[in-house]
Amino acid sequence: MLEKTFEPQSVEPRLYAQWEASGAFSPTSDPAAEPFSIVIPPPNVTGSLHIGHALNNTLQDVLTRFERMRGKAALWLPGTDHAGIATQMVVERQLAAEGNIGRREMGRETFVDKIWEWKAKSSGTIQNQLRRLGASCDWTRERFTLDEGLSAAVRKVFVQLHKEGLIYRDKRLVNWQPELQTAVSDLEVENIEVNGHMWRFRYPVEAEEGRYVVVATTRPETMLGDTAVAVHPDDERYKDLVGKRVRLPLVGRLIPIVADDYADPEKGTGAVKITPAHDFNDFQVGKRHGLEAINVFTPDAKINENAPEAYQGLDRFVARKRIVADLEALGLLDGIDNHRLMVPYDEKSKLVVIEPYLTDQWYVDAATLAKPAIAAVENGDTVFVPKNWEKTYFEWLRNIEPWCVSRQLWWGHRIPAWYGPDGHIFVEETEAEALAAAKAHYGAAAALTQDEDVLDTWFSSALWPFSTLGWPEETADLKRFYPTHTLVTGFDIIFFWVARMMMMGLHFQKQVPFKRVVINALIRDEKGQKMSKTKGNVIDPLELIDAYGCDAVRFTMAAMSGQARDVRLSRQRVEGYRNFGTKLWNAARFTQMNGCVRVEGFDPATVKDTLNRWIRGQAVKTVGEVTAALEACAFDDAAAAIYRFIWNVFCDWYLELAKPVLNGADEAAKAETRAMTAWVLDLCLVLLHPFSPFITEELWAKLGEVGPPREGLLISQPWPKLPAGWVDAEAAAEIDWVVELVTQVRSVRAEMNVPPAAKPPLTLSGASGQTLARLERHKDLILTLGRLGSAAPAEAAPHGSVPFVIGEATAALSIAEFIDIAAEQARLKKEIASFDGDIERTMKKLGNPDFLARAKEEVIEENRERLAEAQAAKAKLEAALARLATVG
Repeated sequence: MLEKTFEPQSVEPRLYAQWEASGAFSPTSDPAAEPFSIVIPPPNVTGSLHIGHALNNTLQDVLTRFERMRGKAALWLPGTDHAGIATQMVVERQLAAEGNIGRREMGRETFVDKIWEWKAKSSGTIQNQLRRLGASCDWTRERFTLDEGLSAAVRKVFVQLHKEGLIYRDKRLVNWQPELQTAVSDLEVENIEVNGHMWRFRYPVEAEEGRYVVVATTRPETMLGDTAVAVHPDDERYKDLVGKRVRLPLVGRLIPIVADDYADPEKGTGAVKITPAHDFNDFQVGKRHGLEAINVFTPDAKINENAPEAYQGLDRFVARKRIVADLEALGLLDGIDNHRLMVPYDEKSKLVVIEPYLTDQWYVDAATLAKPAIAAVENGDTVFVPKNWEKTYFEWLRNIEPWCVSRQLWWGHRIPAWYGPDGHIFVEETEAEALAAAKAHYGAAAALTQDEDVLDTWFSSALWPFSTLGWPEETADLKRFYPTHTLVTGFDIIFFWVARMMMMGLHFQKQVPFKRVVINALIRDEKGQKMSKTKGNVIDPLELIDAYGCDAVRFTMAAMSGQARDVRLSRQRVEGYRNFGTKLWNAARFTQMNGCVRVEGFDPATVKDTLNRWIRGQAVKTVGEVTAALEACAFDDAAAAIYRFIWNVFCDWYLELAKPVLNGADEAAKAETRAMTAWVLDLCLVLLHPFSPFITEELWAKLGEVGPPREGLLISQPWPKLPAGWVDAEAAAEIDWVVELVTQVRSVRAEMNVPPAAKPPLTLSGASGQTLARLERHKDLILTLGRLGSAAPAEAAPHGSVPFVIGEATAALSIAEFIDIAAEQARLKKEIASFDGDIERTMKKLGNPDFLARAKEEVIEENRERLAEAQAAKAKLEAALARLATVG
């Protein structure tokens, strides 16, 4: 007999170890099996499981378990990303906290060794946490973006793209992180709105005493690198100045006044200082006008030797204050305005202000690589689910800039480029090949120096779908599992990762890397607000697993992950789905207590009892719904269908309706119902397993202790395929009628506030002979489930009853003697009035343009939902009041 309760804390680790030891996570070796592969979005090696990981990996595991049970060679390939910036930052700070010397004093080789030591001790956290989530990854194939195989792939790709002219070195502006002294991606910059100032400075016009051009800036320190002032060509105020020069204050350099559409006559003074080395827009203006780009910052954002000596060595923000003070002293400060502005921060720390910085970097010609990636989605070779995310993908790829792939770090794939004595660059996969190329170039052996930089982490991640399968070797896994089938990921890395995998996969494999991209939702709190540590509303998935069990967390994630909507997560939701598991566990105990044991050779096609034929048809319908939903990645629809079948159809109705049979004297009917109950329970376990693997596997084992021996673990059982012919229309109509009648009776009782102990009579008028026969056959059940005193035909609805339609008949529940009609009418009117007040207040708020303009979208949506719920509740109460009027 099952224990009274399911104990996930003891069961989950035991079952996971059993699955892993059994080899169930590895794809079948059957060559006839259709391959189905997913590569995990590799979490950072520094990471730990957060709520987004929990959702993303739950959905991947649901798909993997489903396809594995369908007999496919299902591979879910795990791995981690070396996370260049994040990992180096963690180790540097750890070394500093321990009192060690800095990495530059330590040297590259020693420092990288320290990181590998850290990885050996500290990595693996998130992999173990994924195990706690029940992730059925094939851990035997786990990869790391810095392992030898992936490193070989990275070198080959870089060299080949360089030889094809698709990777090149160029001096351009980049986003610069001064603390780490490295370039970062546009996508790794977070623009944060802050309170600041706009300073207006007077630039004296050459040879025109007393005339100035006033420019405005939020970054006064950059004026030391100005090389022009731009005005709009149609701005009448400055037409006579175009082509003339102004003297750059503090520096003394004469710089031209140029006409350019970039200057907006309606904004500020209409004149714009141009600093090509320190502003992305100015860089483009400088290119159009052939302006010099003068960098006035050091790599750590201090003023360098290109600025006047008085400012050299000052931090950029210290220099800002001194420059403003010096200009004021010279009478060249025109004014200061308070100003709200967007400041670019390092999105990882959100503490370091990013600087546009002019450096030599390595770039990928992303525009060329993007063309096939765009075409592949346009042609439907890869589809997005939901489809609307294609727009995001296209917008970025159609406006893509050169991809800066070099980073001034030590942790990562070192760029395979070597420099000769004269600066000539040799790009080869190995140093030996570079030395050979240099000897051929110079006619003699030459000393080479390898590029100090490493590659952007996303460069190696872009190769993930094929490098993890063994490329550049032509491995069996590569042939079998590439292209992968489905990618499940968040919308925030469509740019970072999805698009780049598409570019690299098409270029090097001549096939898309995946056939389908499923974009999972964002998890918000129960009020619809984005989770953040600042708000204190972050939910730790491991705490949820500790409290409610893994199955409840997983089922919640799937059930709430509807396409095109965010997941609103609360502990109450998880607790509710924990109760769903408890319901199933208790149902299994009930079947055990009633002798419902699997029977060797039992065939559901042979059942005769109406109830058993009905549940068989419900099973056919549910299997079809769940299968179709999972094929379409409609996880919420699949979960809803399973929930309805297990809780409502099987537990609430079938088992209740089966009780008289199980307790009756008809041994043949009892035997059939017991066997059918055991068969349906097994079906429930199979359907629920991808979502809630632990409780289902445990029940599969425990229920298998009696009856025919089980053949293997539940994880390896085949997905059900039930014949459409098992749907019995006659049985469905009869049992559905009973269910509908009892449901209506219960609804009336609840609406009218009929006491639970009361047993009002029920009548049926206008009923056909078939309906009356159904009433007679199931009368005892109807009386028990509806808590009725009687149920009989009648000519018409009696006085003091509430009528409702059931099929062709009119049912009437006589309740007048059991309730105080006047009191109930007053209660309902009071509740309706309360809803009227809520509805009026909410409609007024939603009709206020100022509220709609200022409120956050989640607040507006919360009010819309509140309004809809209030209107629905009011309508229900009004219907109940109208019904009550007929009781009279």
